[in-house]
Amino acid sequence: MVKRTYEEINAKIKAGEAVVVTAEEIIPMVREKGITETAKNVDVVTTATFGTMCSSGVFFNLGHSKPRMRMSRVFLNGVEAYAGIAAVDAYLGATQISETDPANKAYPGEFNYGGGHVIEELVAGRKVLLEAISYGTDCYPRKNLEKMISLDDIPQALLFNPRNAYQNYNVAVNLSDRTIYTYMGILKPHMGNANYSTAGQLSPLFNDPFYRAVGMGTKIFLGGGVGYVSWYGTQHHPDVPRGDNGVPLTGAGTLAVMGDLKQMSPRWLRGVSFLGYGASLMVGIGLPIPILDEEMLKHAAVSDEEIFAPIVDYSEAYPQGSGEIIGQVSYAQLKSGEIEIGDKVVPAAPLSSYHGAVQIATILKEWIANGEFLLTKPVFTLPLSGEKINFKELI
Repeated sequence: MVKRTYEEINAKIKAGEAVVVTAEEIIPMVREKGITETAKNVDVVTTATFGTMCSSGVFFNLGHSKPRMRMSRVFLNGVEAYAGIAAVDAYLGATQISETDPANKAYPGEFNYGGGHVIEELVAGRKVLLEAISYGTDCYPRKNLEKMISLDDIPQALLFNPRNAYQNYNVAVNLSDRTIYTYMGILKPHMGNANYSTAGQLSPLFNDPFYRAVGMGTKIFLGGGVGYVSWYGTQHHPDVPRGDNGVPLTGAGTLAVMGDLKQMSPRWLRGVSFLGYGASLMVGIGLPIPILDEEMLKHAAVSDEEIFAPIVDYSEAYPQGSGEIIGQVSYAQLKSGEIEIGDKVVPAAPLSSYHGAVQIATILKEWIANGEFLLTKPVFTLPLSGEKINFKELI
């Protein structure tokens, strides 16, 4: 029986002896040699996802001006950041849009520029316009500030995403007789297409369905730099039906993640626009899974054929919150480019980039194999019960 500790794996990483493979590479290895034999030889499996993650944003400390200013409203390239934190602290959300944006007044709106685009511009090294206003106080007398700034001019910039890396997600279809515009993309009437998200067999929480390797303090690839899991994410709801392999059949666990924006890359943080819906941010996340035992490897070797997603109507069931599911479909079927719903063949397309996920998993693999990235044991792993979380027991 294979048993390893984080300390043992990290010792092998430091010595350049760790065997690291991606979640895509581990599947044929297990099929050829079996769980036990493969577990003896593999120390770490890297997972990844690269897709739109709306619950994302950046905490900025913008630095003090002379004279000092208590910024009550802050705009970056016309996009407002929430300033109700402290004198020069603000949070820019990925989905925030400019006050002058027409939004959906001329339906469907284009939403060409939002918080996610500002984040991408800053990470790319471009300057953005900072505008701030204040009511003025004795200690912070300045009332207006306007200047061009870059990420280098900002003392601190912390990417903090309250909900990323959703564990499974809906396949979106449209049963109505009109085209609809959603955060799952444009959906044609009468089930003319199906859009899905997540990277399937590479996606982090599919490969660790019971959260044994992920929790507060887990070190990850985030946006091209190093980040950490800070807590379980908003909408974390693990109490859902699961397959025999433990993989949830609907949306379940989520991660709250954080990292230094100044380490990151515009390749892995991309502002995006959804016609008729809004703006957002594509985020690249890579998570290493230590092979502590054979069970860990068994879960990490899950394939697209073994992962199923719910099909949901976004014209009625989703907006009305009925919870109705039309059916289930495997990620292998989704990635084939078409699925069957009843007697209808429906074209399927991803909103996340599997190619990008492969690249991230490979980069993380190389970091670990080269001794540049050690694994961290979480302070506590994600809770398995979303309704009965005992916070005293977590710490």
